[in-house]
Amino acid sequence: MPTYKLTYFKARGVAEFARLLFAAGGLEYEDVRVEGEQWQQLKPKTPMGQLPILEVDGAMICQSKAIGRLIAKKIGMAGKTDLEAARADMITDGLEDLIGLKMSFFFTEKDENKKEEKKKEFVEKILPSALDLFEKLASAEGYFVGNSLTWADVNFFSLFNGFINRFIPGDHLKNHVNLNKVMGNVSSNPGIAKWLKERPETQF
Repeated sequence: MPTYKLTYFKARGVAEFARLLFAAGGLEYEDVRVEGEQWQQLKPKTPMGQLPILEVDGAMICQSKAIGRLIAKKIGMAGKTDLEAARADMITDGLEDLIGLKMSFFFTEKDENKKEEKKKEFVEKILPSALDLFEKLASAEGYFVGNSLTWADVNFFSLFNGFINRFIPGDHLKNHVNLNKVMGNVSSNPGIAKWLKERPETQF
């Protein structure tokens, strides 16, 4: 059995996706959280100068989606066929577009007035339109792929349970029946339910 060591800052952030997958699969790992000088010492040793990183028997990889995909394959949540795996990747890439491209202004826009304008557009136009698309992609049973949980479902949950609620709190899913079922299916997974109760409290 491989040994896993996940390293990130003292936050949930983009590493929480991996932690949720570890929890869903009941896979043991070392949850390392660094800050300040620890990170400065570690940074030159990382593949791309960023966190999270996952060490598998000492071999180091980075990029949260690459880490997530590796864990998903290990725990049987990457899709049962090549086509299902591609669909799970499609959902995950679509969510990455929504956050990486559409919400980048939260981090890059320095003018507060412009930031508020872009935030308003995101909340009123971009996010509702994206959710309508994802609602159609989710099944009536609450799965994006097949008839059981995949990492696509966990990714969607992680995004709305964390990132979206942090930056734009509100009941954005109130009119999306299938997406609410996705959230429920993920949160009721025994491993994830346990993690949600026991995980460390952090600001982000």
